[in-house]
Parts: sequence; C-alpha cells; structure tokens
Amino acid sequence: MRPNVVILAAGLGTRMRSRRAKVLHELAGRPLIAYVVRAALGVHPARLVVVLGHQAEEVRRVVEREVARSVGEESLRPRLLFALQQEPLGTGHAALVALEALSAEEGPPYPPISVDEGEALEQWQRWEEPSLWREPLVLLYGDMPRVRAETIAWLVAAHLEGHAAATLVTMQLEDPRGYGRIVRDAQGEVVRIVEETEAGPEERAIREVNAGLYCFDPKPLFGALRRLKPENQKGEYYLTDVVGGLTSVGYRVRAIRSEHSEELWGVNTRPDLARLEAELRREICARWMREGVTIRDPDTTWIDADVVIGAETVVHPHVHLEGETRIGEACEIHAWTRIVNSQLGDRVVVRNFTVIQESRIGNDVRIGPFAHLRGEVELADEVAIGNFVEVKKSWIGRGSKAMHLAYLGDATVGERVNVGAGTITCNYDGKRKHPTIIEDDVKLGSDTMLVAPVRVGRGAMTGAGAVVIRDVPEHTLVVGVPAVEKKRLKEDAEGSSSAR
Repeated sequence: MRPNVVILAAGLGTRMRSRRAKVLHELAGRPLIAYVVRAALGVHPARLVVVLGHQAEEVRRVVEREVARSVGEESLRPRLLFALQQEPLGTGHAALVALEALSAEEGPPYPPISVDEGEALEQWQRWEEPSLWREPLVLLYGDMPRVRAETIAWLVAAHLEGHAAATLVTMQLEDPRGYGRIVRDAQGEVVRIVEETEAGPEERAIREVNAGLYCFDPKPLFGALRRLKPENQKGEYYLTDVVGGLTSVGYRVRAIRSEHSEELWGVNTRPDLARLEAELRREICARWMREGVTIRDPDTTWIDADVVIGAETVVHPHVHLEGETRIGEACEIHAWTRIVNSQLGDRVVVRNFTVIQESRIGNDVRIGPFAHLRGEVELADEVAIGNFVEVKKSWIGRGSKAMHLAYLGDATVGERVNVGAGTITCNYDGKRKHPTIIEDDVKLGSDTMLVAPVRVGRGAMTGAGAVVIRDVPEHTLVVGVPAVEKKRLKEDAEGSSSAR
C-alpha cells in the first residue's frame, strides 16, 4: 500500500527574522524543503501534497523541480498537489487545507457537518470514505531537512502494524525546550501533546517530545481537524491538539521513539540552520573522501549537497564547490577557489583565488591564479587561463592561452590562439554587447584592443598596443592606433603564420 504524504510548508518562519519563506532558506546549497521532498519521494507515495503560504510560487517551483529531478520517469512520479493556506491560522488549519485538497481527488470530500458536534461525529462514523482515505497519510514539516526516507518508511510500517488512528515519532531529549511534550496515562498510552507555551511545570519536566513526524488514518484525522479550536495563547489551530481530540473520542494514538533525534531536528532560527550546515558539510566531506577524493582540510572546505567529484581529485583548504558543480577525475583545486554550477573535465588544475561560475571546462586545462570565469564560458581541452584573466560568455578552442591580465567577453576564440598580456575585447558600446571572433592560430600582441564587433582571421597577428576597429584578414600583421595592415604573413606547413 502506497502512502500519501503531506508536507506543511506555509509557515512564515518569524523566528528566522527573514522576509524569505523559511523552507526556501538553503542548507548546503539546497532549499530546506528540497531535502524533505527527496525523503518523501523515497517512500514512493501515491500522492504528495504540499501546503503553500508565504512566497507560494517560489516554493512551488522548488518542489516541482525537485520532483522532476528525483523521479526521472514521469509515470513513476506521485500525483503532485498544492494546497494554499490563505491565512496563517496554524498547523492544524494547514493540515485541514491539505486534506481538503486530497479529498477533492475523489468526488464529494466529506458528509455535511451539522452544528451539533455529536451528530457530526455520528455522520463521520457512518460515512463510507473514498479509497484514498483508507491509505495511510504521512504528515511532516518542510523545515526538517535531515529526515530520511528510511525513517518515514519505518513510521508507515509501524502504523500499519499497530492498528492505531495515529502514530507519531517521539524523541527523548535532555533539554526538551521548544518542543511539545508527550503526555501518557498510567498505562503508558499517549493521551495528548502539550505545546511548551501551554505546558505547566510538571509537563515541562517531561523529556519525551514530539518530533513532528506523523502517520494517520485519514478519516479520523479529518474529523479531528474539523473539531479543532484555537484555544491557546497564539489563537491558532494546533495540529498537535489532534492527538487529544482523537484519544478523547476513543481512538488510539501510538508513539514510537526514534534513537536518531539529530535527523528530526527542525530549523526554526538562523543558529539552527548554521548548526545543521556545519554537520552536513562534515558529512559531505567524509563521503567524498571515502570515494577517493583528497580533501586537505575538511574544516575549511565547503561542498554543496549536489556537487559531484571524481576520484583522485585533490581539494585544498578554503575551497567552495557550490550548486550543481561537477569535478572530473585527478583534478587539483587550490586554496581559496570558488566554483559555482560549473563542470570541469579530468586533470584540470585550478590555482589559488580563482572564481568559476556557470562554465564548462574541458580536460587538461590550467586556470589561475586570480582568474575569473563567468556566464557560460566554455574552455576546450588543454586551454590555459592565467593570472588576473577574466573570461565572460566566451568559447575558447583547444590549446589556446591567455596567460596575463586579459579580458575576453562575448568572444569566440579558435584553437592554438595566444592572447598577449593586457589584451581586451571591447565588447560594449554603451548600449549593446557585441561579439569578437578570433580564428585559429592567431597571435595577439600585448595590450591589443579588439573593438567589437570584429573578426581576426586565421593566422593573423597584432602588434603591441594595436587598437583593432575593423576585421583583420587571414595571415596578416596589423599594428598601430587604429590598427592598419603592416604585412602579409607566410603560412607554414602546420597552418600558423610567420613574418615574410
């Protein structure tokens, strides 16, 4: 039996002191809710319902992207539903919104509810629910990034075996502050959950706390949610009050205790986020070292969750590998380098203080130190980009070199090109960006200015300080300001040029 899963992701996250929705805050380069979605998908749910609120469209896009990337075959994806909580009326109200969205899947969602609560309960007990209400319903929060699919599966199995209306995961904590306390009767059965703000001294002393991970029989849950009242200090509908609502009318609620409380911690504050970030980064470094990557100093190395690194690569201290970066085998990434959403081939050396963003690098490439590649740069095999060179939105062919103090923007550079120190593509006229095309075997003298749009033909050369404002023919030397043709060059057997 495939469960249905509900993720509550509508919270404002006021304790984060942020205008950004809490579930959009990132942990190791991935939004918090993306981790929860991946864990939920690990139990192969029939339906996945996400409750949206603050910044609903942004959260929706993250969820849709995560589902698409995690479940490649569309036929295997769960039915994805979104429910909008228009007002932040509490977690109980958010859960009710989710169940109403689920119920809309199969005709009339619920029987009419009369004013009299006793009669309403009787109607619920007589109601023959649609088939989806006979499937277990997992409910968890979008700010639990460490939760594992294995734990969710364990909860579902325990719920099916225990024949209770609800099963919840609890933790035993030395310091239970901030958590709802699990109140049991003399026989050890769960009676209710008391939130800390509502707890008395005896209840605050309880060490068993609610982890925020539940599995319900949907029919009694729906009835209990509709009977909730905002009778608490916040004036909200608490999901945790459902437990007392169920037990008060004779339903059994079961609690199972997790021995891995660290995976159930939620993120409520920025210190919470920083603590989880540090833990996850240590785990990521340890995983890549087990895979054959040398990390000189894991304490100062930041590797995002979606980064992939090939074996025999060496990562020096203070390196940041971010986003969906892919590093090939036998690379060497030197200190204080930052690589974001980029792909590096094999045997690439990136020297100190280099920044690479949104770029694709071939094999046997040398970059840096103090180089900057950004905006869809593509380097073919055996390219060398040296000290204080910036490359923006350009393609550079095999074996070409720009070793010192150069800027290549919106350029297409052929093979075996040598870019002299101080060379610049002047690609912006104040209104638009223009392309520069440099064909194979070109040699650009120091301080050459290429005023785009311009093309430098195959085997051509420029003199030092040349300002090129018009196309240069093949195998031609140009010099001066503005550059003029000086002489034709002899083409050798390999296609390169030399002076006649």
